[in-house]
Amino acid sequence: MRIVSLIPSATEIVCALGFEEQLVGRSHECDFPRRVKCLPVCTEPAFDPHGNSKEIDLQVKDLLQKALSIYRVDTELLKDLAPDVIVTQAQCEVCAVSLKDVETAVSGWIAKCPTLVSLVPNSLTDVWEDFRRVATALNIPKQGDEVIRSLQSRMMEIKTKAAVISVRPSVACIEWIEPLMAAGNWMPELVEMAGGKSLIGEAGKHSPWMKNEEFWKSDPDVIIVLPCGFDMERSAQELLALSKLPEWRQLKAVREGKVYVTDGNQYFNRPGPRLVESLEILAEILHPAHFRFGHQESGWRPIS
Repeated sequence: MRIVSLIPSATEIVCALGFEEQLVGRSHECDFPRRVKCLPVCTEPAFDPHGNSKEIDLQVKDLLQKALSIYRVDTELLKDLAPDVIVTQAQCEVCAVSLKDVETAVSGWIAKCPTLVSLVPNSLTDVWEDFRRVATALNIPKQGDEVIRSLQSRMMEIKTKAAVISVRPSVACIEWIEPLMAAGNWMPELVEMAGGKSLIGEAGKHSPWMKNEEFWKSDPDVIIVLPCGFDMERSAQELLALSKLPEWRQLKAVREGKVYVTDGNQYFNRPGPRLVESLEILAEILHPAHFRFGHQESGWRPIS
């Protein structure tokens, strides 16, 4: 079986299911497990991803306003790779190549078209359903269920331990900085499982934009910065735009030194198997006396 994955989380799901050797192509963002970086790259962004968060936001909104795709699919390469299965997504056209883009790319193929698997991870339950979608397409539904049970068991162990901790800090997760966006979808669920109270974002719904005034008013106990597509270094640099504002310094989390930057690109924004590690990171941050998984400095660090 020949598989092309056009979204990083799907690549990680395929590999978790034991089909890494069957991958023949990937998106420009797929980089884990590291060996997949040797695969042919089938996509590219239609905007400059090296700008700051405000510049990227303006570029993306301009493309959307013109009804243009945010990403380009290399149709000829995709055809040459002759995949049996292509995995893409329909959750967010800004985050990765959409189902519509892939359908357009394969619409002119004369030979048998590949099976298209579209992931729609709006909540944690949806993530498990996406595992099942991929496993079914690969003809290994039972193996998919086994992988899901293993991941859920690790998460449940953390949730059970966190549930008996009496202190539950309020948490604001920042998914984009300029303009401000709170983390929705599966993030509020992970925060609650880790022993916190999620602010602003709503479980199962798209991440909401918010005004600075709304954020100041929420005055969280803990702030966790996890911009989509950014690693820790870049997230810390982008955060300077907020930290220079006088209202920022008045926030409880800032005054008490409970602002943390994470590798959102590798963990929180990839709805795949490493959401377990994402939960571990949250537990370490919120309850360091109770949880220690060794992710500090590699997956998160405090902002001084």
